Amino acid sequence: SSHFGSGRVRPERLQSRSLEAMGRRPARCYRYAHGKPYPKSRFCRGVPDPKIRIFDCGKKKMPCDEFPAAAHMVCDENQQVTSECLEAARIATNKYMITNAGRDFFHIRMRPHPYHVLRINKTLSCAGADRLSTGMRGAFGKP
Repeated sequence: SSHFGSGRVRPERLQSRSLEAMGRRPARCYRYAHGKPYPKSRFCRGVPDPKIRIFDCGKKKMPCDEFPAAAHMVCDENQQVTSECLEAARIATNKYMITNAGRDFFHIRMRPHPYHVLRINKTLSCAGADRLSTGMRGAFGKP
């Protein structure tokens, strides 16, 4: 008598399946800054490192005056940007410039630095999520 077709799920499999359903909240939850800046400090510990590591791409040693053109990406409104978003923008811009201009004919500098800490509290949206949620423990995301 095997339990494969009975529809019964073992508790350890239920927990691993529900943790896979955890996702990030939508960007509308973090778009605007409410309150004061929240930097990483001795009072705010346990924050994972930002995803963006490289802030300069392309030909970094060439001065800016020797390039024929300059382009700036500017946002019209004051809103929060995560380090994952900065890294994705850097990768996309770098790939576009390599394919269209060539590897040594541009210099990209990412000016904003992710100093403001965003607590990305993962949410469960499945049955039994109230028994598995941990509140604000580990609210900064995965280290």
